[in-house]
Amino acid sequence: MNAVKLIPMLALALLAGCASVPQQPPEPLPQPELREPPRANNGSIFQAGRGVRLFEDRTARRVGDIITVVLEESTDASKDSSTTVAKDQSIGLGVPEVFGRAMTVNGNPLSANVEAGRNFGGSGSADQSNALSGNLTAIVTDVMANGNLIIEGQKKLTLNQGDEYITVSGIIRPDDVNPDNTVSSTRVANARIGYTGNGALADANTMGWIARVFNSGLWPF
Repeated sequence: MNAVKLIPMLALALLAGCASVPQQPPEPLPQPELREPPRANNGSIFQAGRGVRLFEDRTARRVGDIITVVLEESTDASKDSSTTVAKDQSIGLGVPEVFGRAMTVNGNPLSANVEAGRNFGGSGSADQSNALSGNLTAIVTDVMANGNLIIEGQKKLTLNQGDEYITVSGIIRPDDVNPDNTVSSTRVANARIGYTGNGALADANTMGWIARVFNSGLWPF
């Protein structure tokens, strides 16, 4: 293959490498399995698991109940680092004497001097801030032995140029649930909150794999 045909093929390979890797949407959350107690034909009016709470608020307490999570996430982090290392070294070897006379080589005094110096300087800084607000309704998937609720929820928004996914999961206390059946995301333990998307807009914000190689630690320069 001559060079004339090889150059266009290499150009096409580079263009393909600069293309962004398509984003994969998150897996849909499994629906909770409602554990319905067996019906007992005992002639009683009250049946277990079918009671109506007359003297309690209508907040989530059982598997399958829904609860609204108020997203109030805001983080701000900053880090600066600087390192400087320097080392200087000097070695001198005088002219040795033998029988009172300086040793020479072709008339030049036999002496040596060695000097070495090393310097290293490095600095780095990082700033990151994130904010996420809104509401997401989740489902109680399980109730722990101490009464805490395990919740999971996902919202999919289909836009003109792609899809947006908001996912939340974690553990909440019934005491942190407000009377309007809402809970702040700052009260969710082991919280996993994700905001991802796919489509043309998400691909435009994704760096190509060749560009990621050049900006990673694998690139030696």
